Amino acid sequence: MITENALKRKYEMLAAHFDERAMRLCLGADAACIGHGGVSAVARAAGVSRTTVHAGVKLLREKESSNVDEAKTRIRKPGGGRKAKKDKDAKLLSDLEKLLDPVTRGDPKSPLRWTSKSTTKLAEE
Repeated sequence: MITENALKRKYEMLAAHFDERAMRLCLGADAACIGHGGVSAVARAAGVSRTTVHAGVKLLREKESSNVDEAKTRIRKPGGGRKAKKDKDAKLLSDLEKLLDPVTRGDPKSPLRWTSKSTTKLAEE
């Protein structure tokens, strides 16, 4: 039987070489091999949540039941992350233009703008 300390050393060595998905697969495989109590033991050894280990086990089961092309799979779902502020507020750019117009310097045709207002002053306004 592999001890939690041995698993911890294993995960520390692999962490630099694996992406998130590969690490979840490794965690899931170890938990499945251990059997009863494996998810908790692997989670403690790896320093991750049990949910992450369960996701790895689920990913292994899905992969076994289907022929997934590994080269075409993504690590994260498309469209993840925060949305840009300009996408959330359509008037944001025009409002910033109004704030900057009276105090800008430089070539008006250039995309680079110089202003005498600090970002703190702009945020207050």
